[in-house]
Amino acid sequence: MIHSLSLSDVLAEHARSRPQVTAVVDGEVRFTYLELDARVSRLADALAGQGVGAGDRVLWLGQNAYAVLELLLACSRLGAIFCPANWRQSEDELRFVLSDLTPAVVVWEPSDTTTSLQAGSKETTAAVWVRAGDDYEQLVAGGSVREFPQVADTEPTLALYTAAFEGRPNAALLSSAALIAHSTSLLVVRQMEPGFTFLNNGPLFHVGTMMFCLATLQIGGTNVFTPAFDAEEVCRLIDAERVTQAFLFGQMIDAVVKANAGGKYDLSSLRFVSHSAEWDEMITVDDSPWCRSKMGGYGQTEVGGMLTFLGLAEGGAGFAGRPSPLVQVRILGPDDAELPPGEVGEICARGKSLFSGYFARPDLNAAKSRNGWHHTGDLGRREPDGTITFIGPKLRMIKSGAENVYPAEVERALKSHPAVADAAVIGVPDPTWHQAVKAVVALKPDAVATADELIEHVKTQVASYKKPREVAFVDAIPKRGFTPDYDALDAAHGGGNYPGL
Repeated sequence: MIHSLSLSDVLAEHARSRPQVTAVVDGEVRFTYLELDARVSRLADALAGQGVGAGDRVLWLGQNAYAVLELLLACSRLGAIFCPANWRQSEDELRFVLSDLTPAVVVWEPSDTTTSLQAGSKETTAAVWVRAGDDYEQLVAGGSVREFPQVADTEPTLALYTAAFEGRPNAALLSSAALIAHSTSLLVVRQMEPGFTFLNNGPLFHVGTMMFCLATLQIGGTNVFTPAFDAEEVCRLIDAERVTQAFLFGQMIDAVVKANAGGKYDLSSLRFVSHSAEWDEMITVDDSPWCRSKMGGYGQTEVGGMLTFLGLAEGGAGFAGRPSPLVQVRILGPDDAELPPGEVGEICARGKSLFSGYFARPDLNAAKSRNGWHHTGDLGRREPDGTITFIGPKLRMIKSGAENVYPAEVERALKSHPAVADAAVIGVPDPTWHQAVKAVVALKPDAVATADELIEHVKTQVASYKKPREVAFVDAIPKRGFTPDYDALDAAHGGGNYPGL
């Protein structure tokens, strides 16, 4: 396998080439690449001692931490698969992840949800549970530094849950080859160089944070970890660690500006997109293709992050830019034939950065990868100049802040209430969060339930950010065949502002 290069191999090379460069910062924790490589070897050996081998799964239940990167790299060294779960999910949602992924080892941070899960784990999973902190460090210390057999870079090594088809999510599997290919494209578009320092303040179960974490690893930069976004702490870390980039969007930027209103912290090391006069004065406005106009493009977890980049199409007609140089994109019609420029169809792709399929979903994999193309489930249009415009998801999605909310998940939670006969969920425009979740509910005959009661019920079933902001009661949900008529619901209940529209 002389052409194979895994994430573990990238780390091992940095240990030789950049032994004294700081790889990881997390509170008082600071590891060089040489130290990180040794720790990852010990961790991989310790996980192997717990029965983790090729293809086995390791699950992280917790917020951002250096352990997330270590566990991913250790799994890459073993040929295993690492999954950082969405720590914001409800107990019911995380229990589904446990049963679906069947991990061999679970590393967990104590919370009300995870403590309850761990207490009942003997009945639900055969996994070995390791508590983050001292127990995790003891696990690492108990391993040995040794050589491991080479793992093909085409084997899946990262699983990220995404796309709630029929009310339940699926674990998208990404190989080292795909992740390294995506990082290579991001390195070029963002013009990342050695010395690049990334603040992991966005969730690492989200590909938007993970893709920059791994690109920073690939270039031999420094990954700084903080559990979750806190504006004051973000300011402090940017100043203290001379951070080059962080996971930030509109509302978060505004919060950082407010936290640093008196100029307490020096944020000039941060190279970021222009946002406001106050923000631009605090930072260094970046002139890389990633930041020159608007950040981003079009992407999803299944393509490793970004499929198209705005930075590759400055002045182009398409709102999503041009494809990464390591992928091919086509707009296909219902018969899977390519459509001419100007016509709307499904965005389909193939190439180096695409995923390996969903874990344990053979039928879905066959449907999504038919004819050798990944069918994204999103609608788009090729413009005459060759750029891409993203129109919106074929399966309706609500965008609230940086979070994707899939109506099927919330509808499933609503329908589990004993008073609910039927329910549908739409997105309504929100001046702060882009969209808010609105539920339209039909109650069973003679049943009684208030809006507040239903909202509280949903909170027990799914992550709190997915709960409806408001509830409208109707006699019946309008249908188009067997599914809700969302267009009629939008018209009747103020829906709109969907992504890309």
